[in-house]
Amino acid sequence: MKTQAIILAAGKSTRTYPLTLTKPKPLLKVANKELLAHNLEQLQGIVDEAIIVVGYMKEQIIERFGESFKKIKIRYIEQKTQDGNGNAVLLCKEYIKDKFLVMNGDDLFSKKDIKKCVKHDYSVLGNKASDLSRFGEILLKDNAVSEIREKPGNKPGIANTGLYVFDKAVFSYELKKSPRGEYEITDFIKHLVDDNKRVDCETVEGYWLPITYPWNMLEANEALLSSTKTKIKGIVEKGVTIKGEVVVGEGTVVKSGAYIEGPVVIGENCIIGPNCYIRSSTTIGNKSKIGNAVEVKNSVIGDNTSIGHLSYVGDSVIGNNVNFGAGTITANLRHDDANVTSPVKGDLVDTGRRKIGGIVGDDVHTGINTSIYPGRKIWAGKTTLPGENVKKDIE
Repeated sequence: MKTQAIILAAGKSTRTYPLTLTKPKPLLKVANKELLAHNLEQLQGIVDEAIIVVGYMKEQIIERFGESFKKIKIRYIEQKTQDGNGNAVLLCKEYIKDKFLVMNGDDLFSKKDIKKCVKHDYSVLGNKASDLSRFGEILLKDNAVSEIREKPGNKPGIANTGLYVFDKAVFSYELKKSPRGEYEITDFIKHLVDDNKRVDCETVEGYWLPITYPWNMLEANEALLSSTKTKIKGIVEKGVTIKGEVVVGEGTVVKSGAYIEGPVVIGENCIIGPNCYIRSSTTIGNKSKIGNAVEVKNSVIGDNTSIGHLSYVGDSVIGNNVNFGAGTITANLRHDDANVTSPVKGDLVDTGRRKIGGIVGDDVHTGINTSIYPGRKIWAGKTTLPGENVKKDIE
């Protein structure tokens, strides 16, 4: 009997606004594929069934993945009340046969690391980190997990990635609400340790790419594109220069004068150029257009999006159905060369990046010659005036 998987995909994820105003976070795309699709691919050959716990905009996930993904059967469980990942696991109790793994549906994990974890009866995947302020900390004793401590602050240690291996025996444990009013999956670990059960900790050797903020998509996209191999299915006209590893999807036309430096992934049925410059670590979604004299660098561009002529998109995340008027510029570097900051839920957050451009939600239209300041966001469906300077988020 193969291991089952529980994939947690119910959350609203306000920290990735405006990208998740119109879709659940597991459906955000990097390397032109949804986060959830990436993880389901990594689970191939390891599990035969995935139970996806859905909630926020659940219909979009169900419509996209249906009853199966390649060789994995899919079942959906709705978490109607967002009261913790422990509760999400408990909702799946009647469908669990024996051994199962649990993973966050909006972080990316590698098959290599998943395989290491499922070799054990009980395990958690950790990652050595220099700053644990965003993550829980895994504490070890005699090379086994002794405790998982919630976000201990800016210090080095082993970060909890949110991937666990259990068996159905853990359902005998009673979970109680934590001080923040949620049922915590880490309490299963606490009960196992208190019961003298060994919980092994494997550390990341493949990759773990957490998507906490919109700019984390740039890091994930760059990491996944690093293993891209050239595959040209579309039409590449005479006079196009391609260097490095580049994917061109079926039905796409790359017009003369385009200069592409891989790794780059271009989706299906796109029109690229003429005379544009697409730089490394860029993903362009399906049915999108990159106009004449446009430069795109290290960015994630969604589906059915048009970047008008004479525009520059650098270190940016652009949603679906976006139209950039001619001459739209994303500024991606501060004058003082400091890290770019960006507002998140009322707080100004250090992105940890020296370069970051705009974060633009779905269905945004910019007027000609719009300038977007570093790290600024434009909410879904919003517009700008011709010549507008976006100095603060447009909500």
